[in-house]
Amino acid sequence: MTTQNPAAKPQFDPPVVDSLSVRVVVDSAHERFMPDQKHVMAKVEHMRQVPQRQYYTLACEWGLALHLESRSAGASAQYMLDFGFTPEIVSRNFDLIGIAPEKIDGLILSHGHRDHFGGMDGFVRQFRTRMKKDLSLYVGGEDIFREKWINGAGNEIVSWGVIDQVSLAANRVQTVCCPHAHAMEQAFTTGFIPRTSFEKVSGGSMVEEYDHFTQAERKGKLVQDQHPDEHATCYIVQGRGLVVITSCGHVGLINTLKAAMSVAKVDKLHAVLGGFHLATAPPEYVDQTVRELKALSPDVVVPMHCSGWGFVDAMKKHMPEAFVASTVGSRFTFGV
Repeated sequence: MTTQNPAAKPQFDPPVVDSLSVRVVVDSAHERFMPDQKHVMAKVEHMRQVPQRQYYTLACEWGLALHLESRSAGASAQYMLDFGFTPEIVSRNFDLIGIAPEKIDGLILSHGHRDHFGGMDGFVRQFRTRMKKDLSLYVGGEDIFREKWINGAGNEIVSWGVIDQVSLAANRVQTVCCPHAHAMEQAFTTGFIPRTSFEKVSGGSMVEEYDHFTQAERKGKLVQDQHPDEHATCYIVQGRGLVVITSCGHVGLINTLKAAMSVAKVDKLHAVLGGFHLATAPPEYVDQTVRELKALSPDVVVPMHCSGWGFVDAMKKHMPEAFVASTVGSRFTFGV
């Protein structure tokens, strides 16, 4: 079952939390010898070994999955944000890290790319019987369920798959579409992200053309995916400001941050985490992004997934006081 929010913007009051912890469940690398890093505005913890399971290690793949845990007035709320490329990796790491399925309050999917939804169906199948009876998946819009196409290894056009709505329904997961800012328990999503900055929509996926009149005209006609379904997950941490988690940032890091600040009506940007999709961007584009990011004055920036080494280098050069390194298993805590 899919619940679609009304077309008109609903009343939105963003929740405020006392603290937020973000745990990296899936990313591209696990560095056992990641050096300790202290930051005045965040607690940084790296998971070097699996507790009490010395012959096991965390696994990695191209993709991203995060576990979010917040606290407010003594109550906690937990979400899984994205699910990596394959169920084997996300389910393995989820178990080894020691996250309790019964405490998960909801699932969030940032956008419809396989390196973010690929592990979801298997993850739900494995842990559903141990999870809460009422479970929702929050997505940015119906477009997330369109089939995506990419260039294959031989440069031929191949399908990158589609989210299995039938399986979600069979496993009693209700889908909630959030085209506008939407409050969840202690968290909120941005809804559609306006494209107002210098940034261009990035990413190589394609979707079938909307604008033809017949099935014959539509068949085989592909255009660049504009990612209307992409949304960011956000928290307001009491006394610190806004935390924005952009899992891939196809519509632009600056666009995403400004959208989050606008819907939250918060001027103070506390932390930015996730994939920023700058790995293939030219140096001048990366530099402009960092300049505009610096103007927003975030306290903490944690690049992951598709952010790219060019962005990391630029951060170390221009914003070293904000930069925090990440690896699979890392946990970042904001607030008291």
